[in-house]
Amino acid sequence: MTDLFEDSNQSTDKAYSAKDIEVLEGLEPVRRRPGMYIGGTDDAALHHLVAEILDNSMDEAVAGHADWIELELRQDNTVLVRDNGRGIPTDPHPKFPDKSALEVILTTLHSGGKFSGKAYETSGGLHGVGMSVVNALTEKFRVEVCRDRKMVFQEYSRGVPQMPLQDGGAISNRRGTTVIFKPDPEIFGARAKLKAATIFRMARSKAYLYKGVEIRWSVDPLLLTSDDPTPQQEVLKFPNGILDYLEMTLEGRDLVTERPFAGEAKFSDSPGRVEWAIGWPESGEGYFHSYCNTVPTPLGGTHEAGFRYALTKAIKSYGDMTGQKKAAAITAEDVFGGGCVMLSVFIPDPQFQGQTKEKLGTQGATKLVETAVRDHFDHWLTGDTENAKRLLERIILRAEERQRRKEKKETKRQSATRRLRLPGKLADCSRSIAAGTEIFLVEGDSAGGSAKQARDRETQAVLPLRGKILNVASATYEKMMANQEIKDMIEAFGCGSGNDFRLNDLRYERIIIMTDADVDGAHIASLLMTFFYQEMPGLIESGHLYLAMPPLYRLTQGGKSIYAMDDAEKEVILNTEFKNPNKVEISRFKGLGEMPPQQLRETTMAHKKRTLLRVTLPDAAEPDERGQTKDLVNRLMGKKPELRFQFIQEHARFVEDIDV
Repeated sequence: MTDLFEDSNQSTDKAYSAKDIEVLEGLEPVRRRPGMYIGGTDDAALHHLVAEILDNSMDEAVAGHADWIELELRQDNTVLVRDNGRGIPTDPHPKFPDKSALEVILTTLHSGGKFSGKAYETSGGLHGVGMSVVNALTEKFRVEVCRDRKMVFQEYSRGVPQMPLQDGGAISNRRGTTVIFKPDPEIFGARAKLKAATIFRMARSKAYLYKGVEIRWSVDPLLLTSDDPTPQQEVLKFPNGILDYLEMTLEGRDLVTERPFAGEAKFSDSPGRVEWAIGWPESGEGYFHSYCNTVPTPLGGTHEAGFRYALTKAIKSYGDMTGQKKAAAITAEDVFGGGCVMLSVFIPDPQFQGQTKEKLGTQGATKLVETAVRDHFDHWLTGDTENAKRLLERIILRAEERQRRKEKKETKRQSATRRLRLPGKLADCSRSIAAGTEIFLVEGDSAGGSAKQARDRETQAVLPLRGKILNVASATYEKMMANQEIKDMIEAFGCGSGNDFRLNDLRYERIIIMTDADVDGAHIASLLMTFFYQEMPGLIESGHLYLAMPPLYRLTQGGKSIYAMDDAEKEVILNTEFKNPNKVEISRFKGLGEMPPQQLRETTMAHKKRTLLRVTLPDAAEPDERGQTKDLVNRLMGKKPELRFQFIQEHARFVEDIDV
């Protein structure tokens, strides 16, 4: 049995010995496994080659040795990057006397001048593989160095020198490094093409990140299509750095605060610095762009964490100082949600996750950034209390909205297997689909009783509301959700509210506000419309909200009865519909609850005889009108009584009659 097992093993086992162990030397590992060094061979990896060379020139600029960079994309898929920095050293390397330092850098992984921190205090290229990796993955690679008033150059192909270092002669008006390369189609594919728009955006972001550099961009016009907005030539220089970028992206958008929070600070316990700019738009999407040593960190990292801690702790502390107890519940999500953020740090020896440097992992960066930014934000808040108050109110609203979403998710999870729960006061219609159905919101049980008797039971539902509902424009989320009338409406409609509003789940085709034809009725209707405007604007936009128009008077003479909506219509009817106006019996309805069901049906609920007003919003294409509507709702229904008082003062002279 044992012999049989050994024979079987020998027949299937492949030979495996020392001769099968490969040792990859030089740049061969890069060509065999490019994904380990640039993340793959796709479009992003192709453009990462440009980023690696551009980062080297940016490091020279950030170190104070260069103030301009040329970046050119040529028709044959070749890129030129030139700077006026110190130039790569070309003297013999101490460990490799037969090679120049330039050739060592270009042919040896993990070689460069950024490990010790002596040549560069901060830099984007840190692993010593940037230029050598690009060299390995390019079909043609030429480097020119102007240093000590002479120029030398060398050419490579797929990482292999094609010549010794060549003397280019004396030169007196030029210094720095020039790199010209063409990606290798064997690695990236014959159809792989560098995109002008992608490289231009990369260059522009670098110029924003370091305000001391000028990037001179150019591209062959044959590479631009008629609909491509990329300029053929442009000089990129931004005196205010990342603040210029923030203001560009926020142009035309209303901000919560009059000015962004922006600045820069040096680290107190370490070399390096941090720059930031953040604005809070009133609406729309936000972003958080972070960088370390001008290298984008799209996955964030420890520098982002420090910035979030600084602003969150500062705004909570400010809320506590001003007596705003709700500030204690604020999280970073509330502070940064919808905000537009630019964050750039410069630190020595940062630790990135992966060669493509998408996330910063340096542990000390969190504390450095938090300490540097916190004091500045504290002073910014206390130095402008009006803007600080607006920002705090906005953040608290987002915190309340976050809590609401959390509670709704929990409620939804808990009731996922339960049947639909409807308010006990709701008299629902019998039709099972929304088409052709409507729900009447009426004030009080008395009016609700009349409406229930007057309705068409198949298509009309009635929900009585007790008195004046809560003014949601000036109430907290917790107070709103504790209001029984609001909870009843949300449950009856079935379509959710706030961010969870779902128009397709609306259980009725029409929602009709039916209140008494007097001042109190108008007040209740305005409170209800405010609720819909704030919590279910989509319901108004899609034309599902209406106002019923019940009559205020009933005029009777003999067997003839006519209803009048208001005093003006009453006078017209008296003088035109009756022969003897003095003998007309005039009844004023004190409320819908006192109107017999038959009359309520005839005047207000029957399809053929009633009058409905549809509630609408200004056209979405007219942002100014939408803004005016929002401003008016805030003035009349919001938390600030002084705005209501101001409105009354401004419009009192237009009032001709007051119904008391």
